[in-house]
Amino acid sequence: MTAAGAAVSEFGNSLSLLVLLFWATPISPLLVAAILIAELLPLVLGAPLAGALVDRLPNRRLLIIALLLQGVAITAIAPLMGQPALVVALVLVSGCGRAVAHPSTSALMPHIVGEEEATRGYAWLATARSVGNISGVTGGALLAGIFGHPTALLIDGCTFLAYAALMAFVRSERRPSGEHAERPSALAGIRHVRGDPVLLATTTGLAFFVGAVVVINVADPAFVRFVLHGDEFLLGAMQACWMIGMIVGSRLAVRLTTVPRVAHALAITGVTTGIAVLLPAIFPFVLTAGIGWFIGGVSNGVDNVSMNAIVRMRTPEEMRGRAFAAVGSMVTGANLLGTAAAGGLLLVMGPRAVFALGGTGALLSGAACLVFVHRALKRGKSPAGAGLFPR
Repeated sequence: MTAAGAAVSEFGNSLSLLVLLFWATPISPLLVAAILIAELLPLVLGAPLAGALVDRLPNRRLLIIALLLQGVAITAIAPLMGQPALVVALVLVSGCGRAVAHPSTSALMPHIVGEEEATRGYAWLATARSVGNISGVTGGALLAGIFGHPTALLIDGCTFLAYAALMAFVRSERRPSGEHAERPSALAGIRHVRGDPVLLATTTGLAFFVGAVVVINVADPAFVRFVLHGDEFLLGAMQACWMIGMIVGSRLAVRLTTVPRVAHALAITGVTTGIAVLLPAIFPFVLTAGIGWFIGGVSNGVDNVSMNAIVRMRTPEEMRGRAFAAVGSMVTGANLLGTAAAGGLLLVMGPRAVFALGGTGALLSGAACLVFVHRALKRGKSPAGAGLFPR
């Protein structure tokens, strides 16, 4: 039920993002960056509060409230598309709901499927989201082309409401125990990540290569429009290639059941993501772009599951909400910086050059992450690091 709801929600989310980015591209690359920043900013600044809420309130109910907030905000955008400032503000409100929904879902999943099956549960969740994304980018292009942008956004708002309705039928619940005063502070998740060498190495590495490669999110519409000479249908098809790759990557990640394998896999995805982005930058054709997007999607699918899995493996149950929020904050913060930089980069260089820059940065960051992960794992095996690995 949770995976099905996530698929419905991701359908709407990818649909609205495609519509808003394509709507904003002819206006200004700065507006494209502003929309992406508004979506991500709450995940960075609100992470301590979101994590505290997840570790203090029943997670299923909290998730339903967050989904309703997102649905109302996205629905309100439809009649206001002539006012870019209001659109950005409402995307910001939707991002606040997302900041709570993501750690709620991650912390709730082991209670739905069981601790031993948690990695498989995360894989199914990632697969469902990828299916929803594929449907959203393809269906979004079709709906926007036939009915217009406002109608597509109204449909998106309804998908969040549908997800909230599905969650009402889920019986499993994560109810944090103990008195509030006995629980760690809102910043405990950040301190936990900093104090665990493996979590710190993997999270920092992921943040760096995400920050590098995320510039293509802003450059995507311009790359398709001006380099590949396509329209929103081609943009949807290219993004569908990425999402299909994510499904493959999510299923491959099910095999990762130990901390060393998960950590190494996550680092390697930085290298493969960089290669994936460099491919269309060097060979700017529809076929090579599709192959590159598919490889990038496989890498993305593996690191999505791996990040959830390693946080669960390395974190006590009672503070997972804060840990998931802290990791999400670090990675999303890098995403935010890269997105902001991309808006400026597109003002001084073409989208193809932005792709080359992002791909190179991701490749180098992934290689560095692999080195630091290896050192962190080796340190954990030393006498001084004994006891660092719970499983």
